[in-house]
Amino acid sequence: MKRLLTTASILLCLALPARAQTPPAPFDGDLQRLAEIMGSLHYLRAICGAKEGQKWRNEMQALIDAEAPNGERRRKIVAGFNRGYQGFQQTYRTCTPAADLAIRRYLDEGAKIAREITARYAN
Repeated sequence: MKRLLTTASILLCLALPARAQTPPAPFDGDLQRLAEIMGSLHYLRAICGAKEGQKWRNEMQALIDAEAPNGERRRKIVAGFNRGYQGFQQTYRTCTPAADLAIRRYLDEGAKIAREITARYAN
């Protein structure tokens, strides 16, 4: 009898989902890209003398707060920020014309992504 109950318990556990997972939002890929851009800007603007302090890190925190991601979703967005920061940290030690160009392109791309997300998904 005990073995039957154990087997039934195992089968019941296998039949139930481990935990309900929230499906990704349709704009999660865009948020991850935006986070990567913010990480890049956080590094590049600092080496190019923008004297913005923690502006881009604060913008990232605002993005996290607004979306209230937790678990895997939060991890992916934070990983995007870190990937952007570390990618340029490995490439640039000083401001160069290429770094300046990257800043301008990322500012434009980030603004475009933010506009598109807002236009498509805002109430």
